[in-house]
Amino acid sequence: QVQLVESGGGLVQAGGSLRLSCVASGNSLPINFMGWYRQAPGKQRELVAIITSRRITSYSDSVKGRFTISRDNDTNTVYLQMNSLKPEDTAVYYCNARTVTVYWGQGTQVTVSS
Repeated sequence: QVQLVESGGGLVQAGGSLRLSCVASGNSLPINFMGWYRQAPGKQRELVAIITSRRITSYSDSVKGRFTISRDNDTNTVYLQMNSLKPEDTAVYYCNARTVTVYWGQGTQVTVSS
């Protein structure tokens, strides 16, 4: 079992920045694939960014160049630095971890006002 706890969401004006954190605990550590997804009201959950234990990253086109995913393998923490935020980035952001099982955090709300 893996537990994921996110933090760092909030309300920010367009053009602002936020940093999300997700701490993993439990068995099956370290986890190779960790990432962030988001779900806006009325929309499906979508991939934002993923990172491997070797720090290979991948981003959705909608956030490329604005968001940066990183991780600290010593503390089992993954971060999402979000810059130049837009109102369309408003969503609940979920931390994700993949072993032979997929784990999700509880989600953290990000609201970007115009």
